[in-house]
Amino acid sequence: MKDVNTCRLWLIAALLIGLNSSLASATEAPIERDVPRVQGELTGVFLEGQAVTAAIPADVTGKATRWQALDDRGAAVASGEVAGSASHVEIGTLGIGWYRVEFLGQDGTPLAWTTAAVLAKPTTPVPQDSPICLDSATAWFAKDDAAKQDRLALLTALAGANWVRDRLRWRDMEPQQGSFTDAQTTYDTSARIQTSHGLKVLQVFHDTPQWAVAEGDSRGRYAGDLRDVYRFSKAMAVRFHGTVHAWEPWNEGNVATFGGHTTDEMCSYQKAAYLGFKAGDPNVLVCWNVSTAVPTRLHTNLVLLNETWPYFDAYNTHTYDWPESYERLWKPVHDAACGRPIWVTESDRGIAYATPEPWCDLSREGEIRKAEFMAQSYATSLFAGADRHFHFILGHYCEGGRIQFGLLRLDESPRPSYVALAAIGRFLAGAKCLGKWSIEGQPNAHVYAFRAKPDGQQQDILVAWAEKPGDWDQKGKTVVDWALPEGITIDAVYDYLGRSLGSKVPDQLRPTAVFVLLSPGDAKRLPLTAPHRSIYRPGEPGQVVLQLHMSPSTSVNIEQIPWASDIEHKVQPEAEIELPLYAYNFGEQPVRGRIAVEHAPTGWRLTPDTWEVTLDPIGRHKLDCRFLMPQRQPEKSSDTWIILRGDFGAEGTPVLAFRLISQPGEGYEALDPITH
Repeated sequence: MKDVNTCRLWLIAALLIGLNSSLASATEAPIERDVPRVQGELTGVFLEGQAVTAAIPADVTGKATRWQALDDRGAAVASGEVAGSASHVEIGTLGIGWYRVEFLGQDGTPLAWTTAAVLAKPTTPVPQDSPICLDSATAWFAKDDAAKQDRLALLTALAGANWVRDRLRWRDMEPQQGSFTDAQTTYDTSARIQTSHGLKVLQVFHDTPQWAVAEGDSRGRYAGDLRDVYRFSKAMAVRFHGTVHAWEPWNEGNVATFGGHTTDEMCSYQKAAYLGFKAGDPNVLVCWNVSTAVPTRLHTNLVLLNETWPYFDAYNTHTYDWPESYERLWKPVHDAACGRPIWVTESDRGIAYATPEPWCDLSREGEIRKAEFMAQSYATSLFAGADRHFHFILGHYCEGGRIQFGLLRLDESPRPSYVALAAIGRFLAGAKCLGKWSIEGQPNAHVYAFRAKPDGQQQDILVAWAEKPGDWDQKGKTVVDWALPEGITIDAVYDYLGRSLGSKVPDQLRPTAVFVLLSPGDAKRLPLTAPHRSIYRPGEPGQVVLQLHMSPSTSVNIEQIPWASDIEHKVQPEAEIELPLYAYNFGEQPVRGRIAVEHAPTGWRLTPDTWEVTLDPIGRHKLDCRFLMPQRQPEKSSDTWIILRGDFGAEGTPVLAFRLISQPGEGYEALDPITH
């Protein structure tokens, strides 16, 4: 066995010769895109200059006598009479913003309400490199409903999104092994419609059809035979060529909800999926099968020691933390990304809804807090290292704990957070983060600088607000004095919903962000802290993949960090077991090579510790191996790592690194390829 320091030194050397993430090999191909335009009727969403109307809820028809439109702060901006037989009211033209339209009884009491939004009229196509993206799950939210899919796609495009994230089920596309449906599915129409609106589609799936489920597993876990993953991925890349532009091969596989996989399982699965997608379409982007919860050093170590970085074009992560924690928490993400773009493909901080089902609306205060959160989340994320940021989620959607996530209400009418997203999409179109301005003595002031193209014009932009750390009941109260240095030219100032504030910045910052448009280059006059970047590691994918496929009954969550999720293989000391190890060849030619145990802790027994292997094209070979862990006293610094490496000559040196523990908490501080 080689000394594990060899592996450490190799990884450190790769890091030191790294390049900036901007040199990463993956590129986004441009797609045909025009200026978004309203086609047909949307529920409550209008462009500036359009006459605003509002449908009268059916349950108050004939009861309501008046209506009034209130802005986001509850101020009345318009009112009128309700005709007895009317189905809607004509409100007239309103300025950019969000409005609550109330229908009043004879005594002036509100009987029902709906909402309306007025967005700035788009003037230019969304830049192909814009970081502003959105999760919509359109194929599920509008299952087999092309008209609704079209409305959701249009709403996404009007909000200024570049990428949109959708959902697909493997079992629907390949109900029997090798038999793919020829029928037109909701996934086909959704992808085609969204692409027709100029949206780049990121598709994700997280189910395994019953025929591919390994013994002892479930449909909520990866397929046991990675050849099934490879073949499915290849077929999907071919089928959706031109309408799905990037793939996430699974969703949140490191948490129990989506299979509770160990990181080594995620790495082996990722390699097979990547090779399959690239075999079907070499130009499609293949993302990391996205992780969630608080990022951990252990997860990153396994990604690195498994040498996984050549097998993803973007490293995807999810966050449901407060924006002020992104910078502090994301160091493991930067290291795992290895210079590939970082995509945050779900982000929110859900608020408990206040009204009964099925509407599940937020309180009026909650609606505003969520709208304020939007700019805070996007701006902070881009500074903390994200290249693409997707908010979760467009449509009306609730989860456990009475949490509402949607930017739209049940009837697709807009919440204030949708209007806030449209302002972000407009002012941070094509944005590149320049840095953060930390105002001396004002820790609760947040000012981020960008180079962007609002309305197609390149400008420097500041996104600024004031907010203290804390939960929702502590948000929305912070006020901070501020002033820009002399000599900076201010072209225009807009509020968090995109409304013009003239050309003078407010004297105080509040939780409602302001967008301050400067002349190009003026942001450099500020003392900016540079945004976070991931260091590039070179590497080429190989066709041979190694896998450990343990029973899920051996998996435990070690919970080393609050709100994190690290699933580990737990075994019984002094009990000999079979290690179910496999080698795959995803190439078109047979290969021969040798696989050996490169590292194992002293006293651990693997029998045998070398294998001579011949693999046919798309072939799999089981490596017979018996394993025994001796009895010992587990510690945080215990060595619990096993590393296997192959030598297949020109076909590469595949690696498999995994941990076997006897109890949670054991050995997670050992073998850090970054710090050792």
